[in-house]
Amino acid sequence: MDGFLNDHQMMNSREVFLHEVATVCVLAGKILLQNGAETFRVEDTMNRIANSFAVHEAQSFVTPTGIIFSIENHDVTQLVRIRDRATNLRKVTEVNTLSRQVAQGEINLRTLHRELSRVNRSTVAYSVPLQIFAAAVASSSFLLMFLGQWHDVLPAFIAGGAGQAGMIYFHKLSKAKFFSEFMSSVIIGGIALVSIKTGFGFQIDKIIIGAVMPLVPGVPIANAVKDIMAGDLVAGLSKSAEAGLTAFAIGIGVTAALVFN
Repeated sequence: MDGFLNDHQMMNSREVFLHEVATVCVLAGKILLQNGAETFRVEDTMNRIANSFAVHEAQSFVTPTGIIFSIENHDVTQLVRIRDRATNLRKVTEVNTLSRQVAQGEINLRTLHRELSRVNRSTVAYSVPLQIFAAAVASSSFLLMFLGQWHDVLPAFIAGGAGQAGMIYFHKLSKAKFFSEFMSSVIIGGIALVSIKTGFGFQIDKIIIGAVMPLVPGVPIANAVKDIMAGDLVAGLSKSAEAGLTAFAIGIGVTAALVFN
């Protein structure tokens, strides 16, 4: 009887441990997927973390909107719905660093869970004014890159900063990215047009191109190509569609500003 109880307690302890491993793996995958990591990187990181804790029966399935993690031969399955996605490569780097530390045996499961929770709770690395200023500087730099004239640097600087401010503001009003991207492009197009009409700017095409570049979905496009090349067709095609919608929103936003002014 004592032997049966000991075996039962060991089985319960093993199941609890597996559930904890699954929770940590799903948390790591969630952080990566929400902050711009490729689908195959998310799956690989989750499996590596599980293998580091001697759980070799782990299986993961990741799409841009959800994560399914399961451990074969055990009643352990977790599903997480991903609703919000952004680009924060700092969090991706931190999770990758923690994954390497686990693989090298430098941290245990409890420490890993604590650190992942800290990364998940952390806010945006940069303040809103700094984001707006960075977008403005990038816009003026892109204008020069596309052979724009120096006297159009300031209009592009203003349009790019205002577009980023509009993007942040309208995203707070509506979680639909299409709406915030559309309104941001309308602002950029409107400022570019006003600058030309007042003689403040000279090349409206260069001003608009420079100012919309911070809105262009570079990371999603790159991730879509990587996912398709890695064989994750569902994720790759869905990310391609998302990037296409962003490009469409930018295009019709600028067009609307030029046509209705």
